[in-house]
Amino acid sequence: MIAIDTNLIVRYLTGDHPEQSPRARRIVDGEAVFVAATVILEVEWVLRSAYGFRPTDVAGALRAFGGLPTVTVEDAALVAAALELAEKGLDFADALHLGRSAHCEGFVTFDRKLMKAAKAAGYENVREA
Repeated sequence: MIAIDTNLIVRYLTGDHPEQSPRARRIVDGEAVFVAATVILEVEWVLRSAYGFRPTDVAGALRAFGGLPTVTVEDAALVAAALELAEKGLDFADALHLGRSAHCEGFVTFDRKLMKAAKAAGYENVREA
């Protein structure tokens, strides 16, 4: 198994580069690949900010990618839960933060938007610093 970087996934999903996209497809389709949760975080940001994907489109693309038989995503259940929350309006990075810290008594932030979205998603233990 090999680990892959953000740029391979972006090229695979967008097909926007005449040389790199086919190379990314050959690697992902032909080898067992590992994708770190941090890479998924970066892919989400690139697709949303640089390519203009809506959160629902990002989630769909990442779910399809993660479902490929050659792909293993680190903490796949956590990533899937974060994608679900992102589709409901929570920032994907914030959703990952909340998921990673679920074992803690609470989550403290200055980000009022995060607090509001987290509470709406059922995270009652998020509070203002």
